Amino acid sequence: MNQNYIKPNNWSIIEEGFQTDRVKSSESLFSIGNGAMGQRANFEEHYSGPTFQGSYIAGVYYPDKTRVGWWKNGYPEYFAKVLNAPNWIGINVEINGEQLDLFTCKKVENFKRELNMQEGWLSRHFVATLKNGITIEVITKRFLSLELDEVGAIQYSLKPINSDAEITLKPYLDSGITNEDTNWDDKFWDTTNVIHDNHQAFIEAKTMKTSFNTCTFMESQVFINDKALKIEPKINVEANYVSFSYKHQVKQNETYTIHKFGGYVIDTKHDKNELISAAKTVLKTALKAGFNTLLEDQKTAWKVIWSMSDITISGDVKAQQGIRFNIFQLNQTYLGRDSRLNIGPKGFTGEKYGGSTYWDTEAYCIPFYMATKDQKVARTLLEYRYNHLAKAIENAEKLGYSNGAALYPMVTMNGEECHNEWEITFEEIHRNGAIAFAIYNYQRYTGDYSYLPEKGLEVLIGIARFWHQRATFSTDKNKYVILGVTGPNEYENNVNNNWYTNYLAQWCINYTIENISKIEDEYASDFTRIMNKVKLSTLELAEWKSVAQNMYIPYSDKHNIYLQQDGFLDKELITVKDLDKLQLPINQKWSWDRILRSPYIKQADVLQGFYFFEDQFTDEELERHFDFYEQFTVHESSLSPCVHSIQAAKLNRMDQAYTFYLRTSRLDLDDYNKEVHEGLHITSMAGTWMSIVEGFGGMRIKNNQLSFTPKIPDQWEAYSFKVNFRNQILKVHVSQTETKFELEGEAKLQLLVNNTPVSILPMHLVTI
Repeated sequence: MNQNYIKPNNWSIIEEGFQTDRVKSSESLFSIGNGAMGQRANFEEHYSGPTFQGSYIAGVYYPDKTRVGWWKNGYPEYFAKVLNAPNWIGINVEINGEQLDLFTCKKVENFKRELNMQEGWLSRHFVATLKNGITIEVITKRFLSLELDEVGAIQYSLKPINSDAEITLKPYLDSGITNEDTNWDDKFWDTTNVIHDNHQAFIEAKTMKTSFNTCTFMESQVFINDKALKIEPKINVEANYVSFSYKHQVKQNETYTIHKFGGYVIDTKHDKNELISAAKTVLKTALKAGFNTLLEDQKTAWKVIWSMSDITISGDVKAQQGIRFNIFQLNQTYLGRDSRLNIGPKGFTGEKYGGSTYWDTEAYCIPFYMATKDQKVARTLLEYRYNHLAKAIENAEKLGYSNGAALYPMVTMNGEECHNEWEITFEEIHRNGAIAFAIYNYQRYTGDYSYLPEKGLEVLIGIARFWHQRATFSTDKNKYVILGVTGPNEYENNVNNNWYTNYLAQWCINYTIENISKIEDEYASDFTRIMNKVKLSTLELAEWKSVAQNMYIPYSDKHNIYLQQDGFLDKELITVKDLDKLQLPINQKWSWDRILRSPYIKQADVLQGFYFFEDQFTDEELERHFDFYEQFTVHESSLSPCVHSIQAAKLNRMDQAYTFYLRTSRLDLDDYNKEVHEGLHITSMAGTWMSIVEGFGGMRIKNNQLSFTPKIPDQWEAYSFKVNFRNQILKVHVSQTETKFELEGEAKLQLLVNNTPVSILPMHLVTI
């Protein structure tokens, strides 16, 4: 770990004491969102110290022109930037004419920041002494409404401690914002209208190039000791800015409070010519409810979410805090309400990576959403890729592929590839396999086969066509090979025969052929419709089979393991434990050239494949490969520790499994990779959920049934979780001495527990 200032707490993220060097990290850790929008935990009042200002609207992006030193044919023309949206949270504060600024105050005492995950709100408390000698106590609370997801609410209260004071509150909107992440320092927003009406203000702005039309809005109320005040504000309007000034003479120990309601309406949900009208309607609803009622609604909404998705851990507060933090952030990022949206790797917490969709969604996130939501949410994520199939075919055509071959993008907002690093864009083609695997994973978990004949088979055919064309026949090996790729381990670029990629390609083709046959036999009308559309011939199918049957799979007889790639054993195989710890993390200490020539693994490709296709390998094979590759793995990918935790638990290496669990669950809270100031690792948080449910809980699908091999770390007294399996809710409680199962549903559920059949009746408790 690289930081340790977050206080252990079962339900809250808490920071005590104000330190300027922690501000950016805390802005990430205390971020809030509601699936439709989100924001870093920036202060409402002015802050002149180092800060990363960020508010984001789901799905709104800018196509920043690619910037590379040497243009290559096939490069994406742009890199999709997650846009820093107009700021609505700002409330400048003046006390006897001096601006409140924690960076310049004479003293800041009793500072406490809390993110209450159980109820979904963010608060701060501090006592500050300004240069003019006035001491002020400030208490704030804000949240982004889950029920009215275009609205956020702020309660900001000030109390002069040592004298009366003239306090001016200046709520504002500001569209003159910039991105931290930009290639050319382009202007991303065009402000088209700034207006005010009574206590309401509106800024209409649209994105350059993509022309997303938005309206940022606000309305405020002020109170003295909870009694509403009638103050006509002084109004300041500029080209990209509007503010209201509420000045009041506040007596010592009186409390001056503002309730500010703000947010965004956008033209993906409203007529672009009626955005101000839509904003007025939203504000009317919010004001009618008021801050306190909206807050109670927020608590209720989060109670519903937690009733299904919570994981409890007894006896280990840091472990409990870690898993809830991960579950909380996943639910803040994506709730499955809008099929056009997906799960970006930073969510609403930062701008790094760009785009809203990576292979992380299929490989890591879908299991979480399948088990903790209605299965329709997971199906929506699958349909997202179906809706982008035409773009995936276009992406492949740009690289020279034909006949409907589909290469899904590594990074995307609209289905078009928008990542401009060649070793990722051209070579990290394994993302195609994760998308196919997600279809398989969804069908085996939910039992819903209907997605395949309706939509999924078309996706599989496009992917199989890509693998067929991407493979090359090697006369030397008398096998099909796949050359010039990057696997999940991004510390090896442009390698030949990455095991994970080759194995996945082989599996994808076989799985597609299997489902073509099934749909032909059982869904004749769908089969006819699909074949008329894709024009798949028996000759092409035969060629696919030849590629799959003759795929080269690199193997070392000396080590009795599958090789990560052809040249892995040519490296100087110095293990991580023999590496000078001052050299870690290598991605921040070494040149890229040195990393590529080293044996060090960002995340183990081979073990990722063993995770996906566990049933195709023995435990002895897993152990052999785990021991070989773990010793070279530096886990500098956020996606790495969770898979290792699951596999260590399967191998009964519970101390290792627990260590990996802590690393994945507290990756950001303890800043393991020294980068939390840039934002959180949202998609890997689903892997944290997997490390408990699939790792310690041992949940699998076997013989079309749920199967568990429950285990528990010595550090825990007990843990519990729920899963929604085929519309029945199963609660699992594991202690040091027993495992309990309880079923919510209308029919009995057959399980395998430690490979023994167990029958669970609804509303009955079964103890094993």
